[in-house]
Amino acid sequence: MQLATPARMQERRKDADGMAVAAFVLGLVGLLVMNIVLGPTAVVLAALALLRGTGRRGRAILGLALGIADLVVLAVLVTVNGSVVWGFGA
Repeated sequence: MQLATPARMQERRKDADGMAVAAFVLGLVGLLVMNIVLGPTAVVLAALALLRGTGRRGRAILGLALGIADLVVLAVLVTVNGSVVWGFGA
């Protein structure tokens, strides 16, 4: 078993911070396009970032919330339209 060195802990936290930012961006973009893929990805990345102790906890929580919102939008689209595609206008 490997001991956690300060350098390793800092690297792990940096990775977690990147995951938190990625979760936020993917969740935000997922509201507009490809929510079937980006929503679950945002949820997983946000959960991993939170488990790894990110310094960007707020961003990870927003990514988690946006990922869940993506899935809610997907469920509404499937229920109302019977498809996973939506658009503005006609």
